[in-house]
Amino acid sequence: MSTLLLNLDFGEPPPRKTSEGNSKHRRFVKKRRLLERKGILNKKKQPSSKVPKLHVDPPKEEETPQVDGTWSALPPPKRRKTAASGSGAERALERKAGVPWLTPAPAQKGSSLAAPVDLLGEFQSALPKVKSHLAFSQKNASQKSTHTHPESASGGSQEKPRKMVAVDCEMVGTGPKGHVSSLARCSIVNYDGDVLYDEYILPPCRIVDYRTRWSGIRKQHMVNATPFKIAQSQILKILAGKVVVGHAIHNDFKALQYFHPKALTRDTSHIPLLNQKAGCPENITVSLKRLTQKLLNRDIQVGKSGHSSVEDAQATMELYKLVEVEWEQHLAQNPPKD
Repeated sequence: MSTLLLNLDFGEPPPRKTSEGNSKHRRFVKKRRLLERKGILNKKKQPSSKVPKLHVDPPKEEETPQVDGTWSALPPPKRRKTAASGSGAERALERKAGVPWLTPAPAQKGSSLAAPVDLLGEFQSALPKVKSHLAFSQKNASQKSTHTHPESASGGSQEKPRKMVAVDCEMVGTGPKGHVSSLARCSIVNYDGDVLYDEYILPPCRIVDYRTRWSGIRKQHMVNATPFKIAQSQILKILAGKVVVGHAIHNDFKALQYFHPKALTRDTSHIPLLNQKAGCPENITVSLKRLTQKLLNRDIQVGKSGHSSVEDAQATMELYKLVEVEWEQHLAQNPPKD
């Protein structure tokens, strides 16, 4: 029989590396090389004690690599503190922050709710102040005035007149035996006595009596006279909206076949102040000739040529101006009724 010799070693076997350690090392080396290719880590060999913790995910925007391979977080950027953080209104305000007049005022401290932003109001408030042309034109219109005498009393609803005129008419006789007074001449003067209108007028009916002694009208004056309807239209356009002064003016309006508002009518034959100044009783009708002589020291309606309607109208306006202020104050307190 052959003999079998067995060499048995009962000592501890030498340690050997496990497959698990090898696999971790391989993954480490693989990831390190990947980071080195990307430039995140330097190729310099790091000590084993300072091996950084590697991240599979790419670095965040807030982190930057250090020299030793570790990552440090950057401080977050400073943002404007608003009550409504992250909302659409905040993003819109950040975009418009470069425009000063579109940036709303900051909200008050301690308010838990965001105040509503009125961009339209901010825009309008930042615009330069421009005076209103409408208000400027209205102010100029109110300052315009073509007449400097005191305002007439025409009641609260009556429009104030812009001008004042005096009128005087001369009549001729028409109808049966010439008893009907018809207009044959009309003269209108302004506040300063300038003649605005002076025309001979042809009555619609045949003239029976020219009344030359008083009217100064003669047959030759009617040759080129203006027809009554045309003259009436011209005269009424002048009188419309104005204060009309006359002596016994109701006779002139009757000849014109016209009615003027009493609030815009001044009859010098019915102003007690004129009679008082002339030394006459206040309750009587004094003729224009006598008032002119006593108050203006002038004689009118003299001679055989008859009256002049221009002269009478000018004298009437001068008489009225003597008592204008006092009489207008009286009418303001006692407006006439139509």
